[in-house]
Amino acid sequence: MIIGFDADDTLWHNEDGFQATTRTFEGLLGSWADPDEVGNRLFAIEKRNMNRYGYGVKAFTLSMIEAALDISDGNIDTANLQMIIELGHHLLDRPAELIDDVVTVLEEVGREHTLMIITKGDLYHQLARIDSSGLKDHFWRTEVVAHKDPATYSQLLSLHGVLPREFVMIGNSLPSDVFPVIEIGGRGIHIPYPVTWAMEHVDPDVAHFHSAPTLNSLAELPAFLADWV
Repeated sequence: MIIGFDADDTLWHNEDGFQATTRTFEGLLGSWADPDEVGNRLFAIEKRNMNRYGYGVKAFTLSMIEAALDISDGNIDTANLQMIIELGHHLLDRPAELIDDVVTVLEEVGREHTLMIITKGDLYHQLARIDSSGLKDHFWRTEVVAHKDPATYSQLLSLHGVLPREFVMIGNSLPSDVFPVIEIGGRGIHIPYPVTWAMEHVDPDVAHFHSAPTLNSLAELPAFLADWV
């Protein structure tokens, strides 16, 4: 069996850093709007820019700069703009902080199955995080993609000669890691992260339609796979 792993918030912590940065950004814009309005307007700009910038820290930083100019009506000073850029640098420089038990789980699962990483985001940053995580040697293949949709998964599996029925995807995101794989005939396992990016929220009715097993933590994966695959 080929087991695919998402990276951000599945192998290492990620979204908590974005949310902490968003709170700092809301404070910087406090002279022009309350925190909820700042956060909502930033998210709207992020969403609007998705097709232009894609995913990742660089896209997020550009959206913060745009939001700051928009919310302040262009009155934000260069010192605060520099602080926003530094917030982006801090996220880019953040070391990969591994999820609990990840090394043990990869070692155990890797004895029985072939492992690969499939993650989306900025190519350079994601590859750097994979290298710095110390996990690279556990994986047969590493793929950084622009989107996680059925077409992308189909292309990747075809490229590597993997049949969908031989593939299981593990991740914290139902719409990115689980649903698209089920749609092409593979299987997915959902391992939620404590905080979820608003873009990854799903309607409960949709989640019910695409039923998939949910585990409480990565540590539960080896025993579950032993009975499931």
